[in-house]
Amino acid sequence: MAVLHNRVSRKELKTSIIKDATPRTTISFYCYFNIPDPDMFRNELYVALQKLNVFGRIYLAHEGINAQISLPVDQLENFKIYLYTIPPLNKLRLNVAVNDDGKSFYVLDIKVRKKIVADGISDKHFDMQHKGKYLNAVEFNKLSNDDSTVVIDMRNHYEYEVGHFEKAIEIPSDTFREQLPMAVEMMKDDKEKNIIMYCTGGIRCEKASAFMLHNGFENVFHLEGGIINYIKEVNELGLENKFHGKNFVFDQRLGERITDEIISNCHQCGQPADTHTNCVNDACHLLFIQCEDCTKKFENCCSSTCQNFIHLPVEEQKIKRSGVDNGRNVFNKAKSRLSQFNK
Repeated sequence: MAVLHNRVSRKELKTSIIKDATPRTTISFYCYFNIPDPDMFRNELYVALQKLNVFGRIYLAHEGINAQISLPVDQLENFKIYLYTIPPLNKLRLNVAVNDDGKSFYVLDIKVRKKIVADGISDKHFDMQHKGKYLNAVEFNKLSNDDSTVVIDMRNHYEYEVGHFEKAIEIPSDTFREQLPMAVEMMKDDKEKNIIMYCTGGIRCEKASAFMLHNGFENVFHLEGGIINYIKEVNELGLENKFHGKNFVFDQRLGERITDEIISNCHQCGQPADTHTNCVNDACHLLFIQCEDCTKKFENCCSSTCQNFIHLPVEEQKIKRSGVDNGRNVFNKAKSRLSQFNK
């Protein structure tokens, strides 16, 4: 019987993937479709992907699938053949990472959740099949130039901070579930305008567009494939690029360089910087922006307090952080407590 979960330590796996010279690629995809038995589908998926040496993070729910994975380049076609045998996923668009060395993931995690995107929506009449119109890069550029169009960023603060589209509005909230009603409230007096919603790969803005329609808006659009697919189309077609800065991604890279512009600041000294990092203090792990000078000065820590902590004897560190779980700070959805230098 196949092993349906990883049994090797994550530390060993990470060391192994770093040393492995096998060319790998990072891709992401999602699809809203009905999965009657997510647990059974999860096990079938795990067995199939493990054979292809796939690593990554996949969420399943009755409403669909959301995946960010890496796999050997020579297995990409086999992966597509398998994926497309699943009827709702046949010919599904796969977003290929922009800047990628294939080291984005080092373990395969497939988890069943209530929803593939936590949205806080409890209205039983909400229907994901009634969603906004897709826009490709050409259509996005044209419509976003219209004065009667509002472009809304449906990502978290730390994503918007390092890169976003021209004239894009940030929904100033910590979580997607809070952003949805806030977007409705912010646009309540502009229902006649065109509304374009976007996110990293399309999964959040697609749900957001359906939520806006559910709340009485009519001219709602969302960027097909999100920022990742937009940049691909811009490069392939030689279009004007309206995205500036970095595209934040939820893997080991923490960002894809889209343009040379640095539009954010170091959270410690205020100098231009857009490199996200996690505080190396195991009792913290806060996600924040740090420049090269502060990286050296604070030894990859977010503060002098954490810097002092990492120099304590190992046993004393373990005692002080006993019972404290700061894993959530790896992708902290709250604005960094070091944000005094943010624009």
